[in-house]
Amino acid sequence: MDKITKVEIITRPNKFEELKDALNKIGVMGMTVTNVMGCGVQKGQTGNYRGVAYTPELLPKIKVETVICEVPVELVVETAKKVLYTGKIGDGKIFIYEIANVVRIRNGDEGKVALNNQP
Repeated sequence: MDKITKVEIITRPNKFEELKDALNKIGVMGMTVTNVMGCGVQKGQTGNYRGVAYTPELLPKIKVETVICEVPVELVVETAKKVLYTGKIGDGKIFIYEIANVVRIRNGDEGKVALNNQP
């Protein structure tokens, strides 16, 4: 079976359209998008708002998940990094997972064939 990889990208919601367009241009067609809440480095940092100290809570993020086998993983990662980089805290994270198998429920196709968008 060909190598199948899941790439999960968590970033700012305002970057989604640009990321989606860039991924489509390199051949990534299928994705699952979820609105999520989270924090990373920002957690626990105390900020000031009008002279009052506060601790930031969970921040709105967007999670983009895609499973690929044709498009090189390195290309997906480099594309996402290029689009999402601002140099500021909160740009996001990319997680990469190896997938053991994919099964299309409708007809039982498995592996790479199950990822193809055929009727």
